[in-house]
Amino acid sequence: MALLDQSGGRDDDVLTADDPLYEELYDVRREAEAMGNFIDRDVTAEIHALRAQAPVHKGKLREILGLPMSYERHAAAAGRQHYTVLSYEACEAALRNPGVFSNLVQKDPRVPEEKSTGLLELDPPRHRAYRRTIQPKFVMPEALSWWRARTIDGIIERLIERLSERPAADLNIEYCARIPVYTITTAIGLHGNDALRFRHAYLNSTSASRSVTPEERMRNFKLVETLLLDLVAARRARPEDDLISFLLDKELNLPGHKPRLLTDAEIMTHAKLVMVAGGGTSWRQMGITLFALLNNPGQLEEVKADRVLMDAAIEESLRWEPTAPYHYRLVMEDTDFHGQRIAQGCVLELGLGPANRDPARWHDPDAYDIHRPKLTNMAFGLGTHRCLGMNVAKVEMSRGINALLDAFPAMRLDPDAPAPFMTGGLEQRGPSALPVLLR
Repeated sequence: MALLDQSGGRDDDVLTADDPLYEELYDVRREAEAMGNFIDRDVTAEIHALRAQAPVHKGKLREILGLPMSYERHAAAAGRQHYTVLSYEACEAALRNPGVFSNLVQKDPRVPEEKSTGLLELDPPRHRAYRRTIQPKFVMPEALSWWRARTIDGIIERLIERLSERPAADLNIEYCARIPVYTITTAIGLHGNDALRFRHAYLNSTSASRSVTPEERMRNFKLVETLLLDLVAARRARPEDDLISFLLDKELNLPGHKPRLLTDAEIMTHAKLVMVAGGGTSWRQMGITLFALLNNPGQLEEVKADRVLMDAAIEESLRWEPTAPYHYRLVMEDTDFHGQRIAQGCVLELGLGPANRDPARWHDPDAYDIHRPKLTNMAFGLGTHRCLGMNVAKVEMSRGINALLDAFPAMRLDPDAPAPFMTGGLEQRGPSALPVLLR
């Protein structure tokens, strides 16, 4: 597979092309099946019943629910006793105490802790030091200015123009999948086919992928690293207006060390995280928001009439069905936690999705309601690891959905197409499709 596009083709040609990789990479069920964590039933009622019994349960949620047990999200969690956390109060307590409930569970066990540089696998103070080098590019003022001007608005404009030529579309593949992956690709400094090729290679380079051989996995891993390290080297020679160039002169202040610039490998790690997280979760969450509005036409009409309600529609979709509803933590010391005595070395499965439907916090939590009182939800996490890219994701969703409503005010679900439904694994959710009539 050629990962870099050396053809000099225009990015907008690739953005609007019918590439078969969209079908492969942006099908929520297929993604879950490739990872081995697909579930074929709605477990919402079962989770409500478990939470009513206790906020924390001993065991993996899959085990408790009688789901297939072959999936292991993090290698460091294998063989450890798990506890499942389902209430908002208990999830918040764990997320706000990284000293006891650590992100080290996400670290590759083969890598020494002092060598880890990825934000998702670090705890304070190392996490804080690395995050400060990239955080300034993801604050809301930057999302509303640099990200919109550099990436988001132009991508949306080209996609709306493409859709205007047809009476119907599957918004999941033809719209939601394309905005985030090309937003992030352009921001990083990649061009052309690199967006889909990178995502394909990365998804087939991790231990979670079961659709490739170990040899293919290693080959994809090397392709990803080569692509990004070559890009860093190119920007050191000639900086441009992109995220890689932004990171070149960022100073890292690790405790106990002299300040220094980020290494090529550290910049690559930042870029890899942004590419994969930004090109994946935002796609599914935009689809979830559209799914919720299209299935609640009264609320959709309200949003059309008053765009101030768009932010509420997005926040409610984040509460109602977060696309990444479970996160994991390693217990660093013996602790009493919401009725359970949990030993050091155990793993917490934090049900952020179940926490977002906790009836102790929200009335009628299974309903999608844009007029709910404004309360913080956990879709983007809380505390130390609150999602780095949440502001960019919110701007993508707001700009993207508003543009659809402006261009296609009569847009509605296609009554002749199979009705879309929520699907995926416990750990990732999204709509099966979004078939709409545009006129």
